Amino acid sequence: MEAQNRISLPRTGLEPNDIAVVINENDPLSRQIGNYYLQARKIPKTNIIKLRFSSERSVMTPKEFRQLKATIDQLTPEHVQAFAVAWTTPYRVGCMSLTSALAFGFDKKYCAKPCESTAPSPYLNSSSVYPYNDYKLRPAMMLAGASFEHIKALIDRGIRSDYSFPKGQAYLMNTSDKARNSRAAGFTQAANKLVGIFPMQILASDYISERKDVLFYFTGLKEVPMLETLYFLPGALADHLTSAGGMLTDSLQMSSLRWLEAGATASYGTVVEPCSFSQKFPSPEVAMFQYTLGASALEAYWKSVAWPGQGVFIGEPLAKPFAPHLKEISPGQFVLKFFSPRTGRLKIEQSFSAAGPFSPFMRQKTIRRGENIFHFKFSDKTDGYLNIQWH
Repeated sequence: MEAQNRISLPRTGLEPNDIAVVINENDPLSRQIGNYYLQARKIPKTNIIKLRFSSERSVMTPKEFRQLKATIDQLTPEHVQAFAVAWTTPYRVGCMSLTSALAFGFDKKYCAKPCESTAPSPYLNSSSVYPYNDYKLRPAMMLAGASFEHIKALIDRGIRSDYSFPKGQAYLMNTSDKARNSRAAGFTQAANKLVGIFPMQILASDYISERKDVLFYFTGLKEVPMLETLYFLPGALADHLTSAGGMLTDSLQMSSLRWLEAGATASYGTVVEPCSFSQKFPSPEVAMFQYTLGASALEAYWKSVAWPGQGVFIGEPLAKPFAPHLKEISPGQFVLKFFSPRTGRLKIEQSFSAAGPFSPFMRQKTIRRGENIFHFKFSDKTDGYLNIQWH
């Protein structure tokens, strides 16, 4: 057995086996997207869920959804933790988003008349890496776009982002649009919490242009100009707080799809009028913090929204730019790379059995905030197993 197969790392996020791909057989584009995603991400064929329903509308009725959800629940393998939805419409179920209805089931407590709160998500800023096991919910993200070319590019970008540890900027925009600028009150706290981890710019401006290093872009506007002048690094998260960004195909405001078309890897928007509750939109601080822990784009975004019932999550679910990466650079010589939002200690233990007991393999190492790189030796000729942890 290769030495690398005997080294275990902490689980930090979803893996391909954790995702079920939901396809609408009546929609040729859905079939094409679903099959491509299955192959590109090496998702087991047992994790495919095939449905048949009319796709040429934005909104599905709760009654029809409940019938489909019963089929989905029946077909979903027990180990599956989340859904990748291979279509763009419908994106809404009654007064809920499709992604939240899939996670929670359709329930009016996750809806609201204008300017009211909704039921909270138990998944908010959670440390869970098994959402279904821990909360009996399967968060969902839509592989959405106007064409197969757009969605294929999105998927390829997500895959390219894995373990890439991108060195980009976070742009937090304090805009002139007072109604849509409710998240700006938390920007300074986010910058303080993540200082030394991500370069961050809090700008008193409506938008940025001509930037080639965009990793996060959080703003509040009805329409965001100059997206075509930006380069989003693979794995980038970006969204705009506005009423109807989640109306993907028929919004009078800017659709959240524009972020994906501009090069972001995931985004978010509300499908019905939410009012300006910041709780109904992603918390930049939480989204960025969860990403540093090695979470996937789906997990980082879902964990950042306190009241997600009216919001739709779109993008490439498994993108994990900051997931820990172990590489054998020469026989028996390994390099471990990971991100940490806090200082701590790295512990490597060895055992002659995969089940333990484990004893120290080397002295504990100091972990710093941000990127960490450690080298160690462990060859095929070495008996036993290594367990690596950090805290």
